[in-house]
Amino acid sequence: MAEVPAPASASARQSSWPIYLYVPNLIGYARILANATAFGVAFTNKDLFVTLYFISFVCDELDGRFARMLNQTSTFGAVLDMVTDRVSTAALLVLLTHFYKAWYGLFLGLLALDISSHWLQMYSTFLSSKTSHKDMGDSKSTLLRLYYHNRYFMGYCCIGAEVLTLPLLSECLASLLECGQVTIQAISAKTIFGVLLLASLPGCVIKQLVNVVQIKTAADLCVNYDIQKQKSKSQ
Repeated sequence: MAEVPAPASASARQSSWPIYLYVPNLIGYARILANATAFGVAFTNKDLFVTLYFISFVCDELDGRFARMLNQTSTFGAVLDMVTDRVSTAALLVLLTHFYKAWYGLFLGLLALDISSHWLQMYSTFLSSKTSHKDMGDSKSTLLRLYYHNRYFMGYCCIGAEVLTLPLLSECLASLLECGQVTIQAISAKTIFGVLLLASLPGCVIKQLVNVVQIKTAADLCVNYDIQKQKSKSQ
């Protein structure tokens, strides 16, 4: 989705408005508060947890829109957004390892994949002197270009990953005595829980594939940087 040009008055506000108080950054602080409260009640109030986490997830889309609309994009805001995303995802996956003990290896693996993928991507972005880790103009990966340049495709994958994990957690908390069991019956019976799982599964799988490809391409960039540095020293 193309960025909305900011009016002249917005540019004036940007120059005088403290970056810490940019509207998208204020939304970011609200996301942190919502997530902290959500995880604080995760074991005692499942409805409040899911509601607050969902609100934070929606705000993740809103902060970007306000940043473009008000011309209040900032490096601090981008870092705040990514850190909040990674911490939220990590905490959610850790909760799932508690409730689905038989699957703890899977959820820890997804946690490691998510963190390592984004860390490598951010560092490779720094090495290539790009202003955004979403800049895939020179990427050889069709999947990464599609993911970062098509907001609808990226949105489906991100929503799929979140929608897949939230019902799992909600279902567990609804019946703590069976928290280690995956309700396959819900899918066959076409319940709301089962429909959500089926609808979100492709997006979640693609999101993990993007992480794998991102690790490889970012690692290649780091290696190429080292090779070029060695060549410059030898000359």
